Amino acid sequence: MARPKVLVFQHVPFEPLGTLDPLLKNAGFRIRYVNFGRQPESRPKLDGYEALIILGGPMNSDQIDSYPNLITEVDTIREAVERDMSVLGICLGAQLLAKAIGGAVSRNAVREIGWHDVELTEAGLNDPVLSTFAPTQEVFQWHEDGITLPSEAELLATSPASAVQAFRYGEHAYGFQFHLETNRALIDRWLTVPAHQDTLREERDAVDPERIRQQAEVSTGPLEALSRATFSRWIDRFEFGPRKQRLPSR
Repeated sequence: MARPKVLVFQHVPFEPLGTLDPLLKNAGFRIRYVNFGRQPESRPKLDGYEALIILGGPMNSDQIDSYPNLITEVDTIREAVERDMSVLGICLGAQLLAKAIGGAVSRNAVREIGWHDVELTEAGLNDPVLSTFAPTQEVFQWHEDGITLPSEAELLATSPASAVQAFRYGEHAYGFQFHLETNRALIDRWLTVPAHQDTLREERDAVDPERIRQQAEVSTGPLEALSRATFSRWIDRFEFGPRKQRLPSR
């Protein structure tokens, strides 16, 4: 019997699956990446895949003039939701998922970079995936945009700087603004990669890379444990075979 397959949208090489990669492989899944940074003209098909994961990136979700693949991605995500596939959007991926279901994305008043708490809503505390979190949970963040959800979506986590930190649409589509997939190596890479240096210079009064590294020594172990528990629950909810929930008319 062929192993089930997961389709992954990647935008830059320094934002991979991270801690999700071994969990998917250990669960028996084959992973296919669509690298839009190298092949922006790609038009991936969803047939034969059990799940779609959309990773982060330094671009904003409305930069369609510079990144026309974002239009393709939103259309494909919408199709995946219409098929009721398992979908996971991380950071930029969560923003694209929000757009696909009728939400909106706009610039937050402040960037969230580094270690920040999120607060679970009542729905989040009872969610079959996110209930691994404490009511107030420290996570790693790197984003400047915020999400406005359509009424059909369920808000799962929030923070003072970003009202939507996690959400679910239907039973199988999740969006996380935070980076649950990261580890110490990825954090160090994000702090040194050239694509992030302008942002770090702009935020030098609010963001201290050395302090983030020091906090990582304490916080990445618990974050990786939380990642394994949470992503394992998401994987366990995969349902094979067709599901037929449709998006509401807009």
